[in-house]
Amino acid sequence: MKKQIIAGFAAMLVSPCIKAQTALDSVIVRENRIATTVAKQNRNIQIIDNAQIKSLPVRSVNELLAYAAGVDMRQRGPFGTQGDISIDGSTFDQVLVLINGVKMSDPQTGHHALNIPIPISAIDHIEIVRGPAASKYGVNALAGVINIVTRIPQKDEVSAQAYAGSSFKTDTATGDTYYNWGVQASGAWHIKKQAHVLSVANDRGNGYRYNTDYNAYRLFYQNNIVLNEKNSIDATGGYIYNTFGANAYYAAPGDINSTETVKTAVGSLAYTYKPTQKLTITPRASYRYNSDDYIYIKQKPAVYHNFHETNVWTGEIQSSLKLKNGVAGLGVEYRSDDIRSTNLGKRDRSNTGIYAEYKHTFSEKLNAGVGLYANYNSDYGWQLFPGLDAGYKLSKNVKLFATAAAGQRLPTYTDLFYKGPANIGNADLQSEYAQYAEAGVQYNTPLLFVQGAYFYRHITDFIDWIRATEADPWQPRNFQNINTTGVTLQARYQWSKALNLSGFNSSVNASYTYLEPTIEAPANEISKYAIEALRHQAIVGLQNVIAEHFVVNLTGRYLYRINANDYTLLDARVAYRAAKWEVYADVNNILDTQYKELGTVPLPGRWMILGARMNLTGK
Repeated sequence: MKKQIIAGFAAMLVSPCIKAQTALDSVIVRENRIATTVAKQNRNIQIIDNAQIKSLPVRSVNELLAYAAGVDMRQRGPFGTQGDISIDGSTFDQVLVLINGVKMSDPQTGHHALNIPIPISAIDHIEIVRGPAASKYGVNALAGVINIVTRIPQKDEVSAQAYAGSSFKTDTATGDTYYNWGVQASGAWHIKKQAHVLSVANDRGNGYRYNTDYNAYRLFYQNNIVLNEKNSIDATGGYIYNTFGANAYYAAPGDINSTETVKTAVGSLAYTYKPTQKLTITPRASYRYNSDDYIYIKQKPAVYHNFHETNVWTGEIQSSLKLKNGVAGLGVEYRSDDIRSTNLGKRDRSNTGIYAEYKHTFSEKLNAGVGLYANYNSDYGWQLFPGLDAGYKLSKNVKLFATAAAGQRLPTYTDLFYKGPANIGNADLQSEYAQYAEAGVQYNTPLLFVQGAYFYRHITDFIDWIRATEADPWQPRNFQNINTTGVTLQARYQWSKALNLSGFNSSVNASYTYLEPTIEAPANEISKYAIEALRHQAIVGLQNVIAEHFVVNLTGRYLYRINANDYTLLDARVAYRAAKWEVYADVNNILDTQYKELGTVPLPGRWMILGARMNLTGK
């Protein structure tokens, strides 16, 4: 064990990670009502920007999030096939995913939260908020929020990317070599005060072990139309078709021949009205459709075949008002969801939220915010979610921050009504509730960024799938409370600038998360999710740009789970960049580590990929 830990940290001395705030202080965090810069935030927030996205050895949102501090991206299948997202030891249902502020929650199950119809090339940046954020976003933001913000190019633009890779291992059943490939293309054009973006992508492969093939199509459109100084319109639409072999995904070992097809469509339309320089009013309507077609034995569909179809409609009005020493936000949101399922039946429920927020600047050194979200759910009644935060600058480079917040997670329809050979729902479930407090310190200069924080999270009525013996089916119950304390550290040092090296740009990145959950529950029950959280997560990296053209990035990750073995992963990208094109070579899992992130699903060993990217812009 000690040797593995030492090897893990040693490997991490050669790798890239998430860029520190030094270069990102001016980035606007797209919160629901009050948009503030990273520098003025009092929450533990990370930003993954477009430059980092292009530098990391990834091709999907799932792979990208695996490099974020405190984020546990637990994949059932690689290359964005399917994965569960966790923040600081949460379950996958406790994290709220947004696209440009629009909620992607699926009432069937949190397994669909990352059905993102956006090619990675269309992303501008990703915001990761650690800790409950119900006072801003309402229900299901119990452990954190991930907001994917898409790009709006300022010029006409055409870009394309293609890649292909393999493990060079052979499927013993067919004799075929495992491989994957993908193409992405995007076009942007401007017509006076209009900007339009259209992106398409196809990623596919024959897997990395028996029945793990996949084929995913993505289509995304976005526009921004400025009518005049006071009025503008923003619209987005996306669609994903994803079909894959689901060997060992849900009911191992019996599901070796399972297959699943997921289709997701999203759309939103927002109108922004600014009657004055101080007042902004934004009504927005959005829609999300998801279908999930699961066949237990693809050769014999009649044995067990589930089909689920969900519709989610949301209408909201957001507003913000700039005052002399602060900003106030106010809004209302109505959300309706329904499901039509061969297993879960026909169900529907609605949710209404009324929220207010105020952020006050006392001086250049001190600012604080307060928020309250009043939520009514047709099944669970009224609940209130308060939130407080404050930040104080001890000096030009040192800042203290603190926050206290609450969060809630509604049971999904799968939690409530599922019926299967290995899993049975529970219609008597109540919603989870969390209380959270965090305090930290930040040191920030052009060369060095360091942040440390400590948090405490108390979850009551935690929903976990449990069973008394290995022979029993899993069933969810509100049978426990979980108290989690955690320490989070992040750092970035631009050592090439510190040494004044010409023609060489290099930075070292590091993050560490330690989690200590205490479970208050009967000792004779077997837990499915509560004991699978991370205890240690460490990410350290080295990013190099040589002579403005050669890029060498190495990323090492060390992960230790409470109930499983620890493991170390090392990834690399080597690239040559020109003004309008780039070629790159990626090696994922250089150490050929044998590991599992979820259940009994083994993930790929060493995988090599070659790719090329082209980008043409107008004047």
